[in-house]
Parts: sequence; structure tokens; C-alpha cells
Amino acid sequence: SAVQMGISGGPPAEPPSTALRHAVWVAMAACADGAEHAGRALRVVQLILRTPALRARFLEHQGQWRDDLAAETARRRGLDPEADLYPRLAAGAALVAFDTVLRRWSDSDGAEDPAALTDPAFAPPAPALDAG
Repeated sequence: SAVQMGISGGPPAEPPSTALRHAVWVAMAACADGAEHAGRALRVVQLILRTPALRARFLEHQGQWRDDLAAETARRRGLDPEADLYPRLAAGAALVAFDTVLRRWSDSDGAEDPAALTDPAFAPPAPALDAG
């Protein structure tokens, strides 16, 4: 997934909030890439968020992304992804930010730039992510 590729592409020494923010930014930038593509992506996102069955399937995919992000976060920090709480909590925070940005973009009917919303979405959890 774009989210997983985003985190695994960064340098191992970067702060967790930076790595996770970059992973989400990669996915958001893919949505906002070009006006025609962005319009099509927006319609798909709106359909997913407004259709219960599609939303449920999307949440299943997010569960897999959370596992992937947690595993990569644990690897970077030398933690056991099963025993340590931090990797899953950090991955969960990243996906809450991702979901919040998608909803804001959808609710604005594309008026807001999803990639530009990613940094503000990560500002609140960043200190906790980096202290973990």
C-alpha cells in the first residue's frame, strides 16, 4: 500500500512522527495528483465514506495498514511488535490522522488539499509519537 511504502522509504533514524506523517502524505499526495485524477479520487473517497458496506471494507484495509505500519515502526525502533504497545498505538494515531484528512477533504468537496492537511493533522500526536 502507499501508506506502507511511505514509511519504509524513509531513513531509519528519522523520528517516528516524521516517518508516519510521510507514509500518510504519500497516500494523500496520490489522491491530489492532478486535477482530473484528484476529482476521480475524491468521488471514490466520498462513495466509500458514504456507503456503509464500502466503509466497512475500507476499515478492514486500514486494519492491514495498521499492522504493516506497526511492524515497520517496531523494526525501526528495535521493539517487539507483539509485546510492545507503542508500535500499534503509533500506527493507530497515524491512521486516525489519515482518516481525519480524508473526511475533511471529502466534506469540503475537494476544496481543501489533502496533502496540505497532513502536516496539521500530525501536529497534535507528534510529541507523543516521538516520546514513545
